[in-house]
Amino acid sequence: MKIVVIDDDKLVALSLKTILEATGEITVAAMGNCGADAIRLYRETEPDIMLMDIRMEGMTGIEAGEQILKTAPDARLLYLTTFADDEYIVKALNMGAKGYILKQDFEGIAPALEAVMRGQSVFGDKIMSRLPELMKQQEQYDFAAHGISDKERDIMELVAEGLSNKEIAARLYLSEGTVRNYLSTLLDKLSLRDRTQLAVYYYTEVKA
Repeated sequence: MKIVVIDDDKLVALSLKTILEATGEITVAAMGNCGADAIRLYRETEPDIMLMDIRMEGMTGIEAGEQILKTAPDARLLYLTTFADDEYIVKALNMGAKGYILKQDFEGIAPALEAVMRGQSVFGDKIMSRLPELMKQQEQYDFAAHGISDKERDIMELVAEGLSNKEIAARLYLSEGTVRNYLSTLLDKLSLRDRTQLAVYYYTEVKA
């Protein structure tokens, strides 16, 4: 089984390579550290499975996965993350990912890869217990329909929480200039005047 590992923590990626290749049945063809790496390495190596982190600087694993699936709809994507976040679980399901497991389930990663190769979808125990509720509670606000990216959504949420551009930049590992650009684009998309209106919009339209 040939896989690609994408994780913004290089030590985690290396540890995964060591552990998985020790099984004797898995070969790590390449490793990357960001969403852009994921897209490029999938194209270059055409792995059986891509094992990918979710939250990474710049492009998220979900955004990268969406790009990969556009050109390779049969791609097997297995998400590995420390975040048991409802939003990401639902997105992973809806986009056609083959699984979403927590890094805490470390010893279950190799079996999960084997299950995906057999055509199964794999979700960790903690996530499985929440799936029925999550599938009943699909988010009502369609960000994609409004042309809002995951990063813009993150910024909208942090603006609504009252964070400054500087604080948002630190939280999302971006420059203040980049945050300002995102914010300006977001206001244009929603025909809003300022961050106060954006915060009001978030609580009345998105979280309503």
